[in-house]
Amino acid sequence: MENQNGYLKPVTLKNILKFAIPTIVMTVFMSFYTMVDGLFVSNLIGTDALSAINLTAPLIQLVTAVSTMLATGGSAVIMKKMGEQKREEAKEDFTFLILVNVVVGIFMCVLGYLAMDQIFAGMNLSADVEGYCVEYLSRYLVFTVPILLMNNFTLYMIASEKATLSLVCSVTGGVLNMALDYVFLAGFNMGISGAAIATGLGYSVTAVAGLVVFSRKKSLLHFKKPVLRMKVLASAATNGCSEMATALVTGIITMMFNWTMLYYVGEDGIAAVTIIMYVLMFASSFYTGYSYGVAPMISFYYGEQNYGKLKKVVSVSFQVIACISVLTVAASLMLTKPLVSVFARPDNPVYGLAVTGNRICTIALCFIGFNIFASGMFTALSNGVVSAVLAFSRSFVFMLITMILLPLILGVNGIWLATPVAELMALALSGFVFLKYGKRYGLEKAERKAA
Repeated sequence: MENQNGYLKPVTLKNILKFAIPTIVMTVFMSFYTMVDGLFVSNLIGTDALSAINLTAPLIQLVTAVSTMLATGGSAVIMKKMGEQKREEAKEDFTFLILVNVVVGIFMCVLGYLAMDQIFAGMNLSADVEGYCVEYLSRYLVFTVPILLMNNFTLYMIASEKATLSLVCSVTGGVLNMALDYVFLAGFNMGISGAAIATGLGYSVTAVAGLVVFSRKKSLLHFKKPVLRMKVLASAATNGCSEMATALVTGIITMMFNWTMLYYVGEDGIAAVTIIMYVLMFASSFYTGYSYGVAPMISFYYGEQNYGKLKKVVSVSFQVIACISVLTVAASLMLTKPLVSVFARPDNPVYGLAVTGNRICTIALCFIGFNIFASGMFTALSNGVVSAVLAFSRSFVFMLITMILLPLILGVNGIWLATPVAELMALALSGFVFLKYGKRYGLEKAERKAA
């Protein structure tokens, strides 16, 4: 198969990292420039505007959820077909799924404009914060289709062994976003709408590059006359539903955090939550990037029924994630005050809340990586149901339980502890599911078909 030398090489840490490092750098950089957005907004506009970005997050997560579902689920389906040597059919399905993203993006953009005024009006926010919410989201929605394409093309570039190109696009988009943040906010005084436009234009870089790259027939995957196969769409949706569930319930949990903080602390609490979410998102991006990088390998070897390579990828992945966990926990604890001070001065009440919250929430980084990888692994193995159970339990069921009970007992500290306790519960479930389903995928047969 053309351009598939990476999949044919022995599974070693070095070769795995050739897939994973570009995606790790990419996701870390994407989360970094999201943090930079918050930095410009909090310092040039104020913490009320920073709170507004958090309040719009659940609606933005809906866009992310759908694109993530189609991207991760579709990538698993298509790369499995590549492993089965069904190359032409895979290209037809790839083109079909990209067109689905365009249609879905247009629909979601229109729906968002129709609903946002009523949503924010019902939150009992101050006039300033509500105005920031409407202004930010109205500009962001313009870029719905490019954002969906960006999420899809990012993974398909990785699957096509163009991870470096995906990285370059992400870095370019991030640099553009940060530069435009400064130009629009500090130079043109466009306010929070400038931050939204800068973000949308940054995301559009990968979308445009993907349209160019996948129009070339030399690419492992490229556009071809699509064939309407509803079974493929259903499989993509099923396989990616866990990632969609994660994004959706992240939005729901964000709303819960906001409501709880409004009750216990007020709008300062929402700003503190926003800062901590930036930190956790940045640290978690290492795990997400690694899982994205190795997912095509897992799908390909599963389709090829090469259990030796499949087992080796999973085994090495657990070791890598353990190392990342130690490093991110240590860094988060040591850098808590400097990180928080970037967003809020020490004399701001938001500062003290965020410092305490980040130190407690850092405990979650001991478990998050394993949970993210477990869910992503089952998606790559085309078992969207198990992946969805893991993701939904982790991101919603366990978080709902801890968010309700712990604040009643411990107050504000209970809000911060909710995430670490929920992640620990999810880790126990991930371990149980891995042991239960490992045999189904022939992981114990690895020696029969060694790499």
